[in-house]
Amino acid sequence: MTTDAQRFAYGEGRQNLNKLMEEAGVRRPFLLCGKPFGCQPCAEWEIARAPRFDDIAPNPDIADLRRAIAAFRASGCDGLVAVGGGSVIDTAKGVKAFWRMDAGDELRAPLEDTGLPLIAVPTTAGTGSESTPFAVLYENGVKHSVSHPSLRPGFVLLDGGLLATLPAYQKKCTLLDALCQAIESHWSRRATAESRALAEAAMKGILADIDAYLSGDAAAAQRMLNAANLAGRAIALTTTTAPHAMSYKMTKMYGLPHGHAVAVCLPRVWRYMAARGDEALRAELDALTALTGGADAFEKLLEKLGIAPPDVPPRDIGTLADSVNAQRLSNNPLALDGEALRMLYDFGRPVSQ
Repeated sequence: MTTDAQRFAYGEGRQNLNKLMEEAGVRRPFLLCGKPFGCQPCAEWEIARAPRFDDIAPNPDIADLRRAIAAFRASGCDGLVAVGGGSVIDTAKGVKAFWRMDAGDELRAPLEDTGLPLIAVPTTAGTGSESTPFAVLYENGVKHSVSHPSLRPGFVLLDGGLLATLPAYQKKCTLLDALCQAIESHWSRRATAESRALAEAAMKGILADIDAYLSGDAAAAQRMLNAANLAGRAIALTTTTAPHAMSYKMTKMYGLPHGHAVAVCLPRVWRYMAARGDEALRAELDALTALTGGADAFEKLLEKLGIAPPDVPPRDIGTLADSVNAQRLSNNPLALDGEALRMLYDFGRPVSQ
């Protein structure tokens, strides 16, 4: 199926990946993956014999990317296949964007379409990076968002069977990331009828299948992966808002997975906006409550999943508040100043009315 200039294939990973490579004109694929690749079903696929780069850490930095680019250049390959979670797919996007550039120019030079084919095969139901035109990279601990229309992978394989070996905690964190993306896209200042339809379908799909997915149901895994992709397509249209903007420094300072960090921020932002929003924002939050149960239900879900806020010492609150990217925060439907952010990061303190 082709949607939004992307070619999608569902299930039957080995056969469908080979078909996608043929359609993309990739004869000599270069594999980007994580260390867990060898424990996944795709370790038996033909792609496993391709030249690879698998030294990709969560929240990859520019040094990781430069090593991946060097490996790709040395391989003689003509296309990229990214098999992994958001960090792997974002690294592949970086290779596609920067492989012709000199080291040091990556985050500063104008981007252009290098024409390098990219096939994305997500192994988590979370980031939706396989359908977004942006990537997250770090330089000296500072997060950078890289964006260009050509970074949206042209070919995507969604095979729920690749989620079977995920640890339970990773399943929880990634599904929460997708759920937060859908909620944030819905209330985003940039929301449209199209993005809201995608976000609503994502929310309904994620919430309906949480229990079955976490219990290991194969059909639920495929549906969860499909729903997470819808959330990714929604934020590709709108970008994210305050909970995501707040999460990035937390992942670095406390070693939290991205989805965990976003999820503990979202209900606090929700309550803050509900107490201070105008009539239009309150109507939007009421609509989201009808779909999801609201901030109360979200917090109960976190409790059920065992996802708790980190212990943030008072000395860190100012550092966290100062780290929030103003551009990403500007997409939030209600402005948050430094005082508001400091309150929201103080997880032991109720959100004041």
